[in-house]
Amino acid sequence: MRLPALPRLDPDLPTRIQAHLDDLTKPQGSLGRLEALGLRLGHIAGTATPPDPEAYLLTFAGDHGIAAHGVSAFPAEVTPQMVANIAAGGAASSVLCRAHRITHRVVDVGVAVPCTFPGVSQRKVVAGTGDPLAGPAMSRAEAEACLQAGMDEVADLPAQPFALLCLGEMGIGNSAVAALLACVFGGLSPEEAVGPGTGVAGEVLQKKIETVRRVLNARTPDASDPIGALAAVGGAEFGAMAGAMLAGAARGWAVVVDGYIAGAAALVALALEPALPDFLIWSHRSAEPGAARMLDRFRIVPVLDLNLRLGEGTGAALSVPILRSACAVMREMATFSSAGVSGKA
Repeated sequence: MRLPALPRLDPDLPTRIQAHLDDLTKPQGSLGRLEALGLRLGHIAGTATPPDPEAYLLTFAGDHGIAAHGVSAFPAEVTPQMVANIAAGGAASSVLCRAHRITHRVVDVGVAVPCTFPGVSQRKVVAGTGDPLAGPAMSRAEAEACLQAGMDEVADLPAQPFALLCLGEMGIGNSAVAALLACVFGGLSPEEAVGPGTGVAGEVLQKKIETVRRVLNARTPDASDPIGALAAVGGAEFGAMAGAMLAGAARGWAVVVDGYIAGAAALVALALEPALPDFLIWSHRSAEPGAARMLDRFRIVPVLDLNLRLGEGTGAALSVPILRSACAVMREMATFSSAGVSGKA
């Protein structure tokens, strides 16, 4: 499998963008983090005045063999039911995409049963992953095919010189898989990485922690072999999101990461392509404790902190109007010189 090449961003451009920011008709720094986001987006777009970006949300869906060990408060049949709900426009991610002018696709890359509902993009690689306590969750070829499915889905999006690509997911059991990947690529312990997910607590939460520990001991995934590690512990939608992130960055787009699940997929993508951080925008600080620890460990400041832990791409979708606002400020505000306004004495 051939991974896409990422464009090299101009290392001198941020200095010129900062000069533009400082000349806008406001006290320097008075728009706070919106200015930092504008600089970041301008750097990706290659201009101090980034255009109003189109936005896309890809919600990849998959089932997980680890769910058989009682790591979720919901049964596996919820995955295809929610895929149908998203495609029909009834999910939170669907509502937010309508509210914020975001083109939304839900993609079946690994659901255990057929999801031939209207509006579902068909990219199925596996009918659910295997039980990682019994053997690898996927073969290496299947893990590569999941990455390719994500890249292919991005290839079907309209060509734009600059856009926002948001990534989300749906899959019962995937917070346990995110915890596994956070342990492998983020250096967390099972106790640090595992959280409530769909709402488990008490003895069930302890069982989830122990299941993650047992999988790590059984599979011994190697962070220096990202595809092998993905194959060992899963899951399909993680591979697809990682592939989509790489493909979006290769287009020169800003890639907007959702919460814990998409963040864990980003760790896989980052292990494959060290230049990817230049293109990533982390949308929110998830309420999942492992997500907050990952952000802190990598010194990432997300756009939002709203105590979200739904997934689907909801946090990424909520960040889009703020990111568009940052572009609008950069593009449309007058400068001191153009408006005839006196600058700071």
